Amino acid sequence: MKGKSLTLIIIIIVIALVAITSIGTYNRLASMEESVDSAWAQVENVLKRRADLIPNLVNTVKGYASHEEQVLTQITNARAGFNSATSPQEFAAANDQLDAAIRSLNVVVENYPDLKANQNFLELQAELSGTENRISTERMRYNDAVRGFNTTIRRFPTNIVAKIFGYQSREYFEINPEDAEVPEVNF
Repeated sequence: MKGKSLTLIIIIIVIALVAITSIGTYNRLASMEESVDSAWAQVENVLKRRADLIPNLVNTVKGYASHEEQVLTQITNARAGFNSATSPQEFAAANDQLDAAIRSLNVVVENYPDLKANQNFLELQAELSGTENRISTERMRYNDAVRGFNTTIRRFPTNIVAKIFGYQSREYFEINPEDAEVPEVNF
């Protein structure tokens, strides 16, 4: 009888330790997942800010370059891509499309020297530049949070708990390889 009681106590202790460890691991994964979600929300926030600045920039340019309708349409379509994006890949694709549209807009701006001196345009360009820096920072924070989360759910024994509770690796917000190329600037 004593041997059975001791075995039962050991089994209960082992189960309790596994349960306590699993609960701690689950809570840590839940916190990390919230950090990833929060970082992604901030990426969406600055991308939305950027998309909201674009119509103002387009309207300022329209006054100077009304015949550059193709570029303005491209920018409008790129901005609309943010409204339908739901995943980091879709946001990255919309971001790539908007980057290309902004590059085209910059070519138009080069053709209108008066536009480059317009105070509204200069202020919008400064806002857009600041927003681009925010996007870069928030994208880095998001990717750092994803890296930490993905690394954690791949490690043993956390991977067992992650699999039991359905935690899956998250996607990085990656840029298009074309955006990594240094643009040529001519004066």
